[in-house]
Amino acid sequence: MDKFALLAILNAKPGKEQELEDFLKSALPLAEQETGTTTWYALKLGPSKFGIFDTFKDEAGRNAHLGGEIAKALFSKADELLASTPTIERPEILAVKAPKS
Repeated sequence: MDKFALLAILNAKPGKEQELEDFLKSALPLAEQETGTTTWYALKLGPSKFGIFDTFKDEAGRNAHLGGEIAKALFSKADELLASTPTIERPEILAVKAPKS
């Protein structure tokens, strides 16, 4: 079971909602290349509020993701797309209902 997670909350600038949504969707191939990232979700939480939720087996995977290509790409576009600095939480996973194989 993964024990570590990240939750990033992103607020789009007015008029940039679709661009932020498209950016998040386009980041999936980058997430798939991260060996330390077990699961990765791009979320739409409201009309201009988005999120990213990821899980990791260990702290090393979580730290690698924070310094990875998705974070670099997001912060390079932050001034253009985001209304405010992303909120990044580092939750610990207590329990999981996983799909049965």
